[in-house]
Amino acid sequence: MSNYVINHLKELESEAIFVIREIAAQFENPVLLFSGGKDSILLTHLAKKAFYPAKIPFPLIHIDTGHNFPETIAFRDALVEKLGVKLIVGSVQEAIDTGRAKEETGADASRNSLQIVSLLDTLEAHKVDAAMGGARRDEEKARAKERFFSHRDEFGQWDPKNQRPELWNLFNGRKNYGEHFRVFPISNWTEMDVWEYIKQENIDLPSLYFSHQRDCVVRDGVILANSEFIKLKEGETVENMTIRYRTCGDMPITGAVESEADTLEKIIEEIATTRTTERGGRADDKRAETAMEDRKKQGYF
Repeated sequence: MSNYVINHLKELESEAIFVIREIAAQFENPVLLFSGGKDSILLTHLAKKAFYPAKIPFPLIHIDTGHNFPETIAFRDALVEKLGVKLIVGSVQEAIDTGRAKEETGADASRNSLQIVSLLDTLEAHKVDAAMGGARRDEEKARAKERFFSHRDEFGQWDPKNQRPELWNLFNGRKNYGEHFRVFPISNWTEMDVWEYIKQENIDLPSLYFSHQRDCVVRDGVILANSEFIKLKEGETVENMTIRYRTCGDMPITGAVESEADTLEKIIEEIATTRTTERGGRADDKRAETAMEDRKKQGYF
């Protein structure tokens, strides 16, 4: 790794830790939104470094859709036990059972947008005033519009036209009663930055990020893991493929890539040459041109 890359990662790390400490200083009930994906794992690692040798002073929140990869849940539970932090789980299934959310039907049904209700209910129940997440501006065009401190109104909604200026790393956390903030400490990181830092810090990840064999279904050009949550369409077949994941979400919507990259070095080399965006295989983002922004306006991550 060159000195330029090392210094670049140090600057990104310093910026993120500064933002995390600002969250702890400005808010009363902050939390870290944890999906079990590489970005939230990296963010948890940065939070650990920000307050070391003390423990992370705020809980982790995971919104469980019930359609998660088993590897993600197992990794989440092991990490929480290792760090000794509090884990709060919001349940989409509970929201469906109580009539707060309605299950989608059909072969392309997804619980992704149903997370909005569970997330907002969980934040309200625990009186959260700042929820930090691992979103990055390079992931998707709607996320590129976010500030570090992203204001949400009393309904948990986001207005991309009502963003506060952030000059000279000054962050304004003032809010009215009932409002809260989403905060994104790694906004300025790229996918390559994330992987370079994971390699530098030797951060553990779920095995699904590395090349492995899995039964898959190819749907509309997207490679999906075959599971009990997938309803095969006419003409679709299950094929065993060598794949890995670049992003982690629900099993029915998270697209994989064919890959032989089974080490961090190979993954970094692969990313350096790819022409496809990280979320290019996410079926939920393909529903509409503005799918992500529409969800975010309603209160999505």
